[in-house]
Parts: sequence; structure tokens; C-alpha cells
Amino acid sequence: MSIRYISQKLALQIDEELMSSSGAFSLDQLMELAGLSCAQALAKSYPASSHRRVMVACGPGNQGGDGLVAARHLHMFRYKPTIYLPKPGSKDIYQRLLRQCENLNIPVLKDVNEFKKGLGESDVILDAIFGFSFHPPLRAPFHTVLSAITSTSLPIVSVDIPSGWSVTDGPQPLYTESDENGKTESVETFVPEVLVSLTVPKEGVRGFKGRHWLGGRFVPDDLAEKFELNLPEYEGVDQVVELPRIVE
Repeated sequence: MSIRYISQKLALQIDEELMSSSGAFSLDQLMELAGLSCAQALAKSYPASSHRRVMVACGPGNQGGDGLVAARHLHMFRYKPTIYLPKPGSKDIYQRLLRQCENLNIPVLKDVNEFKKGLGESDVILDAIFGFSFHPPLRAPFHTVLSAITSTSLPIVSVDIPSGWSVTDGPQPLYTESDENGKTESVETFVPEVLVSLTVPKEGVRGFKGRHWLGGRFVPDDLAEKFELNLPEYEGVDQVVELPRIVE
């Protein structure tokens, strides 16, 4: 029986149940497990021997928090991560995760021009900008950030859903918010080489043809059975499992 691809509504419901009084998980725990899964998936896809310099682009929400955790673990895995924050998150949990990275002397960039320069000195990108709650239009500086990622030849590893994709419909036309004259600008969508789905893959990545990992070795058996998730078996002590590639 194949794994289930879930809707945005069901993804939110599963998160709520995990963090309910009966599920008993905290947001900190889920971010830690998600970030560790992302770091391990990147390491399995791109070894430090050939892709040591990782540009970790983190949005201001929970997706960015996952990226900060991943950056910390990548540092411990002997990679050389650099963090880019187009718009730093304001919540306490985000600020604590950022401080943990700063305590390891992981470079943190906040200027888009520094980010563009940093891409030229990187081997791989970890995309943790937008999560499954994203809706266009793109606001500054995110349109410039996504355009810079799209135009690079570096391999991209996306967290849960590639930034800018619809969680339901996958890659869709992107556009900026209207300017003072009511005009918008289209922004090209990128397709990552690697995707790390968290907990359960989302409907929007059903047709993804790259290397696809699942991270979420914490879902209680009764919850998986309740929603008929059909989760695969994880091997050994791995926090990720590779899903079968889609063959054209």
C-alpha cells in the first residue's frame, strides 16, 4: 500500500493532534526532529566531502525554525553552514534557535546582496523559506531571494514543500504584490533536486521526480492508523527514509 499524500487541512490537523494534551509534543520537539531529519537527508544526498558549504535560507516562520535546527546539526556533522535570514522571525523559539547557531559561530547573513554573493561560495542550498501555509503574492525581499535561488546552478534541498509552491497544487505561477501603479511582476518557480517531506508528504509534491526523503520518525502508530497514512519503515537508527522515485 503506497504512502498517503495529505492536504493542507489534514497536515494542520495532524500537527494540532501531535501538540494537543493527548499528543503531548511541544513545538520545540517537533522542530528539533524536523531539523535533524533535514540535516540527515542533506548529508545522505550530498556528502560533506563534496558539498561542505551549505547555504541555509530560513524564512521567519516555523519552516525557518526547522532550517535553523538543520544548520546547527549540519555544523555538528562537519559541514560549513551559512544562514541567510531575509526576514528574521520574532518569536522566542525562533530567537533561541538562532542564538544556538550564533553560539557555534555559524555566519548569519541578513542582506540580500550578501546572500547572492554567498551563493557563489556555496556547494548546496537548503531551502527553508516558506512552509505549507504560504500564499502569494511575494513581498520584498522574498521575490529577489527566490529569483536568486532559481538562477543559480547549485543543487537545492527543499524542506517539506519547495518555497513558492502550492501545498495543494504544486508549482504555480508566482507574482509580486502590486506596486503603486497596480502592476505585479512574475517570479519563476524553482524545482529542487531533493525534497525532505516532514511527517507525511503533501498533495502538492505528488508529482515530484527528484530524490525524495521522508522525515518524521515520531508519528504515533495510532495516529498513523487513524489517518491511514501508510508510512514506510525506517531503517536502523535513521531519521529519514527515501521514497521511491517517480519514473516517467
